[in-house]
Amino acid sequence: MNLDDPEARMRSGLLRAVCVPLVILYSADPRSSQGAQTSEQEYRAAQQGDAQAVSRYRLAADAGKAGAMRNLGLMYAQGRGVPRNDAQAVSWYRKAAAAGDTGGMINLGLMYAQGRGVPRDDARAVSWFRKAADAGAPGGMTNLGLMYAQGLGVPRDDAQAVSWYRKAAHAGAAGGMANLGLMYAQGRGVPRDDAQAVSWYRKAADARDAGAMTNVGFMYAQGRGVPRDDALAVDWFRKAAHAGDAGAMRDLGLMYKNGQGVPRDDGQAVSWFRKAAAAGDVGGMTNLGLMYERGRGVPRDDAQAVSWYRKAAGAGGAGGMTNLGVMYAQGRGAPRDDAQAVSWYRKAAGAGASLAMRNLGLMYEEGRGVPRDDGQAANWYRKAADAGDAGGMTNLGLMYAQGRGAPRDDGQAVSWYRKAAGAGEAVGMRDLGLMYAQGRGVPRDDARAVDWFRKAAAAGDAGAMRDLGAMYENGRGVPQDDAQAVSWYRRAAVAGDVGGMTNLGFMYANGKGVRKDDGQAVSWYRKAADAGARLAMRNLGAMYALGRGVPRDEAQAAGWLRKAADAGDPVAPELLSRLAR
Repeated sequence: MNLDDPEARMRSGLLRAVCVPLVILYSADPRSSQGAQTSEQEYRAAQQGDAQAVSRYRLAADAGKAGAMRNLGLMYAQGRGVPRNDAQAVSWYRKAAAAGDTGGMINLGLMYAQGRGVPRDDARAVSWFRKAADAGAPGGMTNLGLMYAQGLGVPRDDAQAVSWYRKAAHAGAAGGMANLGLMYAQGRGVPRDDAQAVSWYRKAADARDAGAMTNVGFMYAQGRGVPRDDALAVDWFRKAAHAGDAGAMRDLGLMYKNGQGVPRDDGQAVSWFRKAAAAGDVGGMTNLGLMYERGRGVPRDDAQAVSWYRKAAGAGGAGGMTNLGVMYAQGRGAPRDDAQAVSWYRKAAGAGASLAMRNLGLMYEEGRGVPRDDGQAANWYRKAADAGDAGGMTNLGLMYAQGRGAPRDDGQAVSWYRKAAGAGEAVGMRDLGLMYAQGRGVPRDDARAVDWFRKAAAAGDAGAMRDLGAMYENGRGVPQDDAQAVSWYRRAAVAGDVGGMTNLGFMYANGKGVRKDDGQAVSWYRKAADAGARLAMRNLGAMYALGRGVPRDEAQAAGWLRKAADAGDPVAPELLSRLAR
C-alpha cells in the first residue's frame, strides 16, 4: 500500500458531481419587479455614478419608496457610493420589508443567513424568506426551498424543498428550476429522474442561469438523461464559463486536459483552470496545482503546486488539503514534514475527503507523523471505504487478511477486495485473485484467480501482470506456457514491477520461453536489485559468483549477497558462507 500518486489524486478533481452547490441565496436586483417603485431614471443614475445613485435612493427612500429603501440597503451592503456598512444595510432592508417590499424581505433574510450586520440566525432567515414567498416572490420561494434542502433554520425536508423549488420554477425563477433539476438528479424529495433533471436544467439555462448551463454540460459528459456527447458538454461548459460560472471554467479546463470533446491541449486547460481559480473556484486552484506538479501546460514547479494547493485548502477545498498533505509527505515543494502531512490529511478527512482518510490510515500504519497504530489505520481505512474509496476498501481487506488492526478474517478480506474490485480498483482485483489462488476465504480456484489477475492487468496493475505470468509459468488456471509467462513478466517489468524484472531475469537465465541469455538475465536482475528487490540482489550475486553474464568476481558476488542478506533474504547468508569457504 502506498500513498496515492498524483494520478490517483487527480480523480478528486474530475468533473464535479451534479450538485453545483444548491443555488446561492438570492438577493434582489435593483431592477427587480419586486422593487417596481424604483424608477428607471434612478437605475440609470446607478449606472452613471454610485454616489449620485445613493443620493437619489436616499431622497426616494425619505419619500417612502420601499424599492429605494431596499436599493439603498444594497449600496451599503456592497460599499457602493458609501462605505460598506452591513448594519446600515440591514436597517434599510428592514424598513423596505416593513413597507411590504419582498426584495427587502429576501435581502434581510440573506443577512441573517450570512450573519452580516446581525448575528447569524437561520430561523429568522427562514421567517423572512417565508414572508417573501407567501407574498409571491420567486426568490423567497427558492431560498426557502434551499433552507429546507440543507436543514437550516428548519428540519431538513427534501419534499418541502422540492415543493418550494417547484413553486419558484413555475413563477419563472431560474434558480428554482435549477435546484429542482438538482433534486431530480439526486433523487431527493422525488424519484431520481435524469431526464427530468436535464429538462429543468435546460429551462433554467434558457433563463440564463449559468450554473444550470454547467449542469446541462455535466449531464452530456456523463450521458445522464441524454446520450453522452462530449462535444455538446464542451459547448455548454463554454456557454456557462462565458456567463461567469467558475465551475464551468474548471470543467472546460478538464475537458481540454483529457481531450474530451476538444483536442487535448494542456495550455488551454491551464488557462481555464487559472480563470476558474481567479474566480474563486477551489477545484480550479487544485487542478492548477496539479498541472504545475505534473509540468503539463506549464513548467513543472512543485513550489507553485504547493502554493495553489494551499490556496485551495485555505478556501476550504478538501482536494487541496489532501494534495498539500501529499506534498509534505513526499517533501515536494515544501520540506518533508510528516506531522504537517497528517495535519492536512486530518483536515481534509474532516471535510469528507475519502482519499485523505485512506492516506491518514497509511500514516498510522507506517508510523509517520503519528505513533504506529494498526487499529487507527484500520479505522481510517474503514471510514474511507464506507465513504466509497476503493483504495480504502483494498487496504481494509489487507488488514483483515494479515490480522492487523482487526482480527484475521479471510472472509472479510475477500468481501472488501470484492467491493474494491467492483468499484474498478486494480489492486483489489489482484488481491482477490490471490485469495482464489491461495484458497483463502474462498475455495481455491485457479481459473478465477487468472480471471481476476487478467482484469487487474488490463486495468494497468503491474503486480497482476507478474502474477499472470506466474500462472502461465506454472500452468495454473491456464495451460502451461513459458512464452506467455515471459510476455507477462516483460509487461510487468516495463511497468516498473521489480518482481516482474526478477522473474524475467530468471527466464533468461534458464532459457524458459526465450533463448537462454545470461547477459539479459544479469541486466534484469540488476534493474530489480537497484530498485531494492532482495531476490534479484541474491541472484545477481550468484551470477557474479558463477561468472555468468559477467566476469567472475567474488567481491561483487559477496557485495550483492550481503545487500540481499541485509534486506532480509533468508538464503543469502548461506550463499555468503559457501562463498567464503
